Amino acid sequence: MTIGIDFGTSYSAAATFVGETLTHIHFGEAKQFRTAVFFPEVVPDPNDFQLTPELEAQVEGQIRSARAQQRQFATEAQQQGRAFVERSDADLRRDALRTVRRQWMERRAAESPTATVESFQHALFGEEAVEAYLEYGDGNLIESPKSMLGYRLDPQVRKVIVHIATHILEHIRLAASRQLGEPVRTAVIGRPVHFRSSMGEKGSEQAVDIIREAAAVAGFDGVTFLEEPAAAAMHYHKRLSTRQTALIVDIGGGTTDVAFAELGGDAMPRIVRTWGLAKGGTDLDINLSMHSFMPQLGNNVTRVPVHHFVEAASVHNLPKQREFRRQDYRFVDEPWQSRLRALQQPGATTRLNQTAERGKIALSSADDTHADLGFLEEGLGVVIARADMHEAVEPFVERMQRLFDEVRQEWPSVPDSVFLTGGTSRSPIVKAAVREAFEGIPMVEGDPSLGVVSGLAVAALM
Repeated sequence: MTIGIDFGTSYSAAATFVGETLTHIHFGEAKQFRTAVFFPEVVPDPNDFQLTPELEAQVEGQIRSARAQQRQFATEAQQQGRAFVERSDADLRRDALRTVRRQWMERRAAESPTATVESFQHALFGEEAVEAYLEYGDGNLIESPKSMLGYRLDPQVRKVIVHIATHILEHIRLAASRQLGEPVRTAVIGRPVHFRSSMGEKGSEQAVDIIREAAAVAGFDGVTFLEEPAAAAMHYHKRLSTRQTALIVDIGGGTTDVAFAELGGDAMPRIVRTWGLAKGGTDLDINLSMHSFMPQLGNNVTRVPVHHFVEAASVHNLPKQREFRRQDYRFVDEPWQSRLRALQQPGATTRLNQTAERGKIALSSADDTHADLGFLEEGLGVVIARADMHEAVEPFVERMQRLFDEVRQEWPSVPDSVFLTGGTSRSPIVKAAVREAFEGIPMVEGDPSLGVVSGLAVAALM
């Protein structure tokens, strides 16, 4: 069984076709999970793990739950007229033991939050990672690890990044194997046209190498890569009964990608040309934070250099976060000093980023919203109007428009339609900018969250 994996900057997902049915892999109750990882400052030695009667009972509980889930999947398979391969008791016990061991490690780590990092093997992922970081304070949270893959990395940092990517991909593979009732060993993984990088095309090559290495350690026997706009094109292709040309615009959390394609009908989809920009929704969050929040901390008011505030807002960039936390603000006037030093506390920049993200979402349907910054100073807050959002995202929109200018100059013909997808395409401002760039061409809106992974599932069939 081959699955499609959208290893995203903000969220990750997986899907495949079971017979003729597109099947999304579930992670708990959701079809995607936040691409974030938390590792506490202590990870106990897994060799210390021993099965006590209490832990054995937990293993048996996991096995019972897996059997019940397997019966449910088998019933659904029978109703759909497809085969279902039950997993053996040995397989179920091995996965249950792995889960109980991981939970034991997490509890041990939470009890000792101040020791030295020795291993990253048993980290927390998704929303659970963010919640653990905010709850415990100590430890390390890496948000959007995909954003780091294309940058120059020393050997030790590269090793850490490979570990992180490995466990994200392993989490996906095991979830898919459980749901599909058979081992998943191959995958088609999405990639942007250009990764965020400090090394140009070499950075993109390094990023692919890291993901390939991580996938092998995670238990995949083979993986192939497909550019994300091409994957979105595959998804759109399934909806078209007649042949046409289409421009695929995929605006995600970390990148904006465009593809010109020939799609629909009985012929295979054909990707003619792709373009890419290493900017996306995370840049909107940073811009909104800089525009609406950082003046409350002294930006353009104090003598603190602007780059300090950029570093604070860049939660996806570990080196910038570390640099910000090393700064000394003892000689900055009040109230800016206290607010900046509060922002240096563990979890504060993450809370600020979450506040910016919530504000961005709220302004998609409201004229204004209130952002609570009470975690920096009691009673501190700011009202953000939609006009503020327009001003904050203007740099990103201008850069995106330059990309679209390049696309119009280089496409082979005017496309019959524009297919818009990606999480950031939800923004009315971004959506309006795409309409303006390709005025007169019908625009079709895809699933912002699952359009790319759905296309990767199509590619997995081929």
